[in-house]
Amino acid sequence: MSVSSSEMSRLLAQWRDGDAAAFDRLMPLVYPQLRLLAEGYLRRERRDHTLQPTAVVHEAYLKMIGRDHPNWADRVHFFAVAARIMRRILVDHARARRAAKRGGHLQVTWTEGGMLDLELSGSASASPADVIDLDEALRELAQRDARKARTVELRYFGGLTVEEVAQVLKVSKETVYLDSRLARAWLQDRLSREGVS
Repeated sequence: MSVSSSEMSRLLAQWRDGDAAAFDRLMPLVYPQLRLLAEGYLRRERRDHTLQPTAVVHEAYLKMIGRDHPNWADRVHFFAVAARIMRRILVDHARARRAAKRGGHLQVTWTEGGMLDLELSGSASASPADVIDLDEALRELAQRDARKARTVELRYFGGLTVEEVAQVLKVSKETVYLDSRLARAWLQDRLSREGVS
C-alpha cells in the first residue's frame, strides 16, 4: 500500500497538531517504503549482519514516536528524518560490534546516478569499523560543508531523488549534482587517507 504525498502531509499535520493516533494511521502506509530503505542499507552490509530490516524500521519507529510533535512538513521531509534516524541506528549498532582488529577494507564507489555504494573486501569483521569510518568522514564533511554532507546522507541513506534532495535543501537540482560530485571527491580522498578505500 502506498501513501499519497497529500495524504501523508495531512496525517503529519494532524500529528503535529497533537493527534497521536495520526502517526499510528500513518505508519502502516509508510512502512513498506521504510522497509525498502532498511533493506537497501543492510544489503550494503556484510552478509552476517545481525540487524534485520524489520528491526531497523521498528527501532526507527520507536525513535520517531519519541519526538515531541516534530514539524514535518511533508513526505520528503519525513523520509529525510527517517533516513537520519536509520543511519544513527546502523552506526550505533556498528559501534557496539566494532572488532578489536579491522582486517579488510571498504571500497567506496558511486553509481551513475550519484548514489554512494560501499563494497567490502577482506574479512566480514571490517564492516562495523567501516560504517563508523564513513560516519566520521560525513561528520567531518558536515563541519566543513553541512549541505554537501546532508546531500550524501539524503541520497545514500534516504534514497531520495535529486529532485527530492533539492526540495529538502531548498536548492536547485544543479546544486545537488555539484554538491554530490564534490562530496564524492572529498569523501574518497578522506577515506583513502584513512586506508578505508
